[in-house]
Amino acid sequence: MKLSQVFTAPNQLTLLRMIFVPFIVIHLVEGRYLWALAVFVIAGFSDGLDGLLARRLHQQTMLGQYLDPIADKLLLSTMFLVLSILHKIPWKYTVLVFSRDISILAASAVLFAIAGLRDFRPSIFGKANTFSQISAVFFVLLLQVVPQRWVWIARTVFLRATFFFTIISALHYLILVQKRLREHTHALPPAPHPTP
Repeated sequence: MKLSQVFTAPNQLTLLRMIFVPFIVIHLVEGRYLWALAVFVIAGFSDGLDGLLARRLHQQTMLGQYLDPIADKLLLSTMFLVLSILHKIPWKYTVLVFSRDISILAASAVLFAIAGLRDFRPSIFGKANTFSQISAVFFVLLLQVVPQRWVWIARTVFLRATFFFTIISALHYLILVQKRLREHTHALPPAPHPTP
């Protein structure tokens, strides 16, 4: 990996999104939900913008492929954890989100170690799960600023969608892992027979 990859506009935006995380946490802990919501929206906007810039400027890099999902997980996992500590998100959702992410990370590490497999692009279920998590966090924060029934309904819908898509995307990833392992095993040359 070349150092110049770090200085591309998309990767700079991704790094900026990671820098936003502690500031959002500070605002949450101090009860400044409007500021936390504002920074979270900016972070979410930067997530869409870095992907757009990477395609438009032809600056899609190997670093970006790894850095972007790491930044997403760091932001969303931190939000779920802190909001659960503050009793704004029930713990069952946060435990499920963390269990899925840790399981996928462990499976990816094992696959890379034993088979050198590392090209796992996000599935449609994984993208739906990320969208549900972002929307759930947005409406949880918005409910603290605008305590209206329609916001509470949206919050509940997206938390339940997160629960559903977390399970579905994890099962889909498990099926994908098994498929990739079978393909890798079949691609290996047959073991030589010992000579008598």
